[in-house]
Amino acid sequence: MKKLYVGNLPFDFDNQKLEELFAKYGNVVSAILIKDRYTGNSKGFGFVELDDDGAKKAMEELNNQEVGGRSLKVNEAKPMETDRQFRR
Repeated sequence: MKKLYVGNLPFDFDNQKLEELFAKYGNVVSAILIKDRYTGNSKGFGFVELDDDGAKKAMEELNNQEVGGRSLKVNEAKPMETDRQFRR
């Protein structure tokens, strides 16, 4: 399994549209669109988890692909930093 970062998504996207976009590349385990905690509006990026082969193919085909007038950025997600001493 690989987790992909998907950036520059159209702001009208939801989790279902994100999952549908990646479904043709493999079995999507999760598709999460990140939203602003106060407004509920999309932040224009999300994460998709799918099998290794599907993830590779999705990165190759969807990175820089135009969707909804925006050029997607698709790459392997980086692990979240554990050092949060400066966050509140």
